[in-house]
Amino acid sequence: MGINSESDVTANLQIGPTSLGMVRIYVEGDGVEVPMDFEPDEAEEIADEIRAAAQRARAMASKGAKGPKKT
Repeated sequence: MGINSESDVTANLQIGPTSLGMVRIYVEGDGVEVPMDFEPDEAEEIADEIRAAAQRARAMASKGAKGPKKT
């Protein structure tokens, strides 16, 4: 499965600070729990990447780009 593949898998996402001064991204779904801890600077870099991806996605949508083909 790649970044551009659709999936029927559902998951919960939580993001927040830990008591140790880290930023935790916590993903839970279908019996799997994935806690990922990042230094604040790393978390800000991730946030920047998410913002940039959102801008690119908006640009693609406004140009009428089609999503992945369903087979």
